[in-house]
Amino acid sequence: MDNNQIKNDAITRQEDDFAQWYTDVCRKAELMDYSSVKGFIIYRPYGYAIWEQIQNYLDRRFKETGHENVYMPMVIPESLFAREKEHIEGFAPECLIANIGGSAPIDDPLIIRPTSEVLFCDHYAKIIKSYRDLPKLYNQWCSVVRWEKTTRPFLRGAEFLWQEGHTMHETEEEARTETLKMLDIYNELGRDVLAIPFSCGRKTDKEKFSGALETYSIEALMPDGKALQSGTTHYFGNGFAEAFGIQFQGRDGKLHSPHQTSWGVSTRLIGATIMAHGDDNGLVLPPRVAPIQVIIIPIAQNKPGVLTAAKEVFKQFANAGFRVKIDDSDKTPGWKFSEWEMKGVPLRVELGPRDIEKGQVVIAKRNTGEKIICSMDEMIEKSQELVNIIHKEMYDKAYKYLLNHTTEVHNLKEFNEALEKGGYAKMMWCGNVECENKIKDLTNATARCLPFNQMPFGDTCPCCGKKASKVVLFAKAY
Repeated sequence: MDNNQIKNDAITRQEDDFAQWYTDVCRKAELMDYSSVKGFIIYRPYGYAIWEQIQNYLDRRFKETGHENVYMPMVIPESLFAREKEHIEGFAPECLIANIGGSAPIDDPLIIRPTSEVLFCDHYAKIIKSYRDLPKLYNQWCSVVRWEKTTRPFLRGAEFLWQEGHTMHETEEEARTETLKMLDIYNELGRDVLAIPFSCGRKTDKEKFSGALETYSIEALMPDGKALQSGTTHYFGNGFAEAFGIQFQGRDGKLHSPHQTSWGVSTRLIGATIMAHGDDNGLVLPPRVAPIQVIIIPIAQNKPGVLTAAKEVFKQFANAGFRVKIDDSDKTPGWKFSEWEMKGVPLRVELGPRDIEKGQVVIAKRNTGEKIICSMDEMIEKSQELVNIIHKEMYDKAYKYLLNHTTEVHNLKEFNEALEKGGYAKMMWCGNVECENKIKDLTNATARCLPFNQMPFGDTCPCCGKKASKVVLFAKAY
């Protein structure tokens, strides 16, 4: 943000109270509102439009890789849910259960889905009979309910929107390839759309998904130094398949159990985008996810020809494929500037009588406050260039923060200093869950992931002093 910009008094300063700043932005930028049920938020049009941009990108990528969209019921019979013991133990504390239908008790209570593995497995058991039926590459867009005690808009809610992919494969190799391929797509979403550099890797056994053999995650580092798990992919092996009796006749004529994956990201990505890029004036949205990429502000719009010119500029931007809007309300230009800065619109185009006379517009970049005077003949080409520049500037800024807040630690004193600084404590780990538990008890930090780029920088675990061969990122987390 340009230092000359006036701070928006409707928003708490980040340095004063980051959590309150976040809540202020969610409300003041009209992304959401609270409903009458705790933990169930209302996605207002502007907030939902951000989710739609994420959906559009991912839906295209999923379909390009052969996945099909389906929709499963929102309720799961308790008897069906209980078929996979480890899975139900992991989710039981978060389940919302319906046991009355109309005025009559339900003999087999219905669980509002916290996730849909069992629904997909129940269906797959009916439709998978031969290796010719594989792979099954399904995805659904839906909401799920997890009865969280502590909630925060977009980051953690009793209900949230997401996509969940569920696939079945003939071989372990195919399933493992799928698990990592989908993680790559999520990572590219961060890099190419959200301007967020994710740390990618495998979860420890303590942190993996209930019922999975392996879980992989994308982790985002927020400006307050906390990590945010932003998406996961899971390799299940054939444990679910065996529990649900899913078998297929293989190429050898024998019966086999297929290998399964699941993967998902949620509206938590909206929260990640708000926090990763926002400033004391509100949202700063990456251009490729912004619902409105260009806001046109006519200056002295009551004067002849100004609105006509603004509408012509609008038409040119719209024809060039920009998501564009004119603010021709009767508010003052200063109020409009503040409002659209609050909403994080990447480019603001100003034009008044003098600009029209000179055949020019003024283009302001939300992320830096920089203003560029540009001829109307060149404004589209210049704006297309600026979209890419802004995205790169935002990504580079977030990546620099990530690098500066990832600290190699060799003992618990350095571990605590890294957490105090904020960000990741990168340490060698012996692999024992006892050390994970000890670190969480002492610092409230958890293992976020074992990054793929394992580059050992020691051979001793700082927690227990035993031989260590794994590099792991620890951090306090949302």
